[in-house]
Amino acid sequence: MPLTRNDLARLDAADPLAGHRDAFDLPEGVIYLDGNSLGAMPRSVPGRMSRTLGTEWRTGLIRSWRGPEGWMTLPHRVGDAIAGLIGAQAGEVVVADSTSVNLFKLLAAALAMRPDRRTILTEADNFPTDIYMAQGLARLLGDRAHLKVAKRADLAASLDDDTAVLTLTHVDYRTAEIHDMAGLTRRAHDKGALVLWDLAHSAGAVPVDLNGAHADLAVGCGYKYLNGGPGAPAYLFVARRHQDELTQPLSGWLGHEAPFAFEPGYRPASGIARALCGTPPVLSLSALEEGVATVAAAGMPALRAKSMALTQRFIELVEQECPGLTLFSPRDAERRGSQVSFRHPRAEAVMEGLIAEGVIGDLRMPDVLRFGFAPLYLRFVDLWDAVAVLKRVATAIDARGAAAS
Repeated sequence: MPLTRNDLARLDAADPLAGHRDAFDLPEGVIYLDGNSLGAMPRSVPGRMSRTLGTEWRTGLIRSWRGPEGWMTLPHRVGDAIAGLIGAQAGEVVVADSTSVNLFKLLAAALAMRPDRRTILTEADNFPTDIYMAQGLARLLGDRAHLKVAKRADLAASLDDDTAVLTLTHVDYRTAEIHDMAGLTRRAHDKGALVLWDLAHSAGAVPVDLNGAHADLAVGCGYKYLNGGPGAPAYLFVARRHQDELTQPLSGWLGHEAPFAFEPGYRPASGIARALCGTPPVLSLSALEEGVATVAAAGMPALRAKSMALTQRFIELVEQECPGLTLFSPRDAERRGSQVSFRHPRAEAVMEGLIAEGVIGDLRMPDVLRFGFAPLYLRFVDLWDAVAVLKRVATAIDARGAAAS
């Protein structure tokens, strides 16, 4: 039986997460299918920012670093909250810098932990900046580092006795295909290599169990499914068993054992603090703390269940209503993140038309339409309304293309 809007409305009526939509300030007349690029704004953020600006900064001034406001503890406090979403323990995650910078730091640290090896292994379809950072580190280290890029199907076979670290993005940014974290980590460990996971498209929408998979290192961003705001700080994970041997190249003052002693020589802090570098960005950290709280309030099992239901219904609707689009994501929901990608020969024009009508998705050139599904604030009826616009826009564009040819 074809899906109807009433079918989707019934799913909304039974949705245990429906009330969480009220936690977000969503613009009228917009169906937002790009939470995998930038999460929506939690309603609590303006009040939190007002308090941070008007009381903590204006009144507390420098006293707020060590006062009850807890500015100095923010990187650890928010890191511990994120840890609960990615299968880590308190004290294994800290918020700092950007995803790219954290990747550089941890790749360098991984090479230092495997001094008899020089290869960084990744896949050709990894997120480009992850590859760029690995290339930059390899150039910097010269003959002490080598980047090997393999096809996804060849990753396990490409692990060898020179592999220091395997670095991968858990959920593919174009297709949403999920890597077998536990399986690939085990294969890398069997070869004596470390594994560094990028969780940018996972955390907050897809269950992650870093410790269950025996992962070594991980990075991720705060502005996608964690709803931390544009340019929100990133985070990194270092398994407790590796923390005492971690040596990262950006030995800034906040990663010092005694940062306020201002000693002339660097002594790395104990634990996850040694992964820090510079002064915490308090304003953006405050917003991120609110965003992470929205995810923690719902819980990952419920979020994953709704995410899988949303993406499955969207695929069914698009294939029911828009036969000119070709599915580019895994059909199996267990292998798919909280995103669905379709291919269309005029994808850029289609996405421009969608956005002009208030359906905000994303585009990856030359022909990939990306749609991200944030279970906290997206309704099932939004899928019907979005696909109705997609059908109208794609049909018009296809007709113009056929006429021109």
